[in-house]
Amino acid sequence: MLPVALVDETFRQNGLTTPGDIHAVPPAKLRGIFGADAALYITVTDYGTKFQVVNSATVVSAKATLVDLRTGGTLWTGAASASNSQSGNAGGGLVGMLVAAAIAQVINSVSDASYSVAGTASLQLLSAGSPGSILYGPRSARYGTD
Repeated sequence: MLPVALVDETFRQNGLTTPGDIHAVPPAKLRGIFGADAALYITVTDYGTKFQVVNSATVVSAKATLVDLRTGGTLWTGAASASNSQSGNAGGGLVGMLVAAAIAQVINSVSDASYSVAGTASLQLLSAGSPGSILYGPRSARYGTD
């Protein structure tokens, strides 16, 4: 695994600054630059807080593909989504629901709840052993059991 800052700087020095440009780099070229066996491509499909009348939910969804840099073949694909849905049902009827929803919206806006929800989505996607998550690698004692 390579540090994010190093990979980012390497791409920038080669004129690659957008995800689309980076995803278009041929696998063999990535292998030549980084000396890696595989690359994990992650696409964030949903990120942020959605506000509704009596509900506020921060959602982060992503899909990932692990690619063999020798052959260009797909080794694994997966997807995950996490949410902190805060349904406004605090009692007090409609007024209570509206007040609870307003408070939740302010908290989600001020605290950037997406950051912690993104961590949960990452764990779901990249923790081996869970349904739909990445597979155990050859250095794991559980390799081949999934």
